[in-house]
Amino acid sequence: MLRLLPPVALAALLARPAFAGDVPASPPDDARARWEQLSPQEQQAFRERYERWKALPEDEKALLQRRLDRLRALPPERRAEVERRWRTFQALPPAEQQLILQRFARWRELPPGRRAQLRAAFQEILQAPPAERARYLENLRRWREMSPVERERAREKWRQERRERGRR
Repeated sequence: MLRLLPPVALAALLARPAFAGDVPASPPDDARARWEQLSPQEQQAFRERYERWKALPEDEKALLQRRLDRLRALPPERRAEVERRWRTFQALPPAEQQLILQRFARWRELPPGRRAQLRAAFQEILQAPPAERARYLENLRRWREMSPVERERAREKWRQERRERGRR
């Protein structure tokens, strides 16, 4: 599960500030002062994250550290964008978060060539004239409303039409 989380989520699991890349490591006294400013609930959440961190295998910790280092190396404006998207993700209901993580896992399992095809198709839709984009979105809406049986019938119809066009 941890391998699916975005870098900001991984940073949240670590026992240190998520965007400390801009600030040098704090002396122990500063850490104590920051700790004391936390509410009891925040302190408990911090302890729980720390316990999860301690329980991870060393190779997983190393992976997370590399991802956190990559995040901290981003330019400030890009890091702010990543942070904004992470907050948006966190605001979603748990069921939607789970759905997004599942879709992201499926995306990562696709071969690089297929991902490139899908990115290109998406770019084509974004760059299409408004009327064409609206037509696409309407077709997508209708597709989502179809039952699995109706979708399979539509696929078979398209296959048949393609075969007939190929014969001409």
